[in-house]
Amino acid sequence: MKARVTGRVQGVAFRAWTRSRADRLGLSGWVCNEDNGSVSALFDGQKGAVLAMIDELWEGPGAASVLDVQTEMVPHDDALSGFYIRY
Repeated sequence: MKARVTGRVQGVAFRAWTRSRADRLGLSGWVCNEDNGSVSALFDGQKGAVLAMIDELWEGPGAASVLDVQTEMVPHDDALSGFYIRY
């Protein structure tokens, strides 16, 4: 599943927080800052874990202020391994 998070989500350790949560849930994928101030991510793994991660995105780290989380289902990617921050 792809996600785009908007609000005060850059400069608040959102990417590191997302990677930590995704690792804890056993997800593969990536997270990155976008030029428009949003954060995008791709999560791959067990359906329940992916849905739990999407729920957690609404909270974010303590300094974040999430306004919206938009999601899009995408095909499973066997090539994904681990979760990383894209720069």
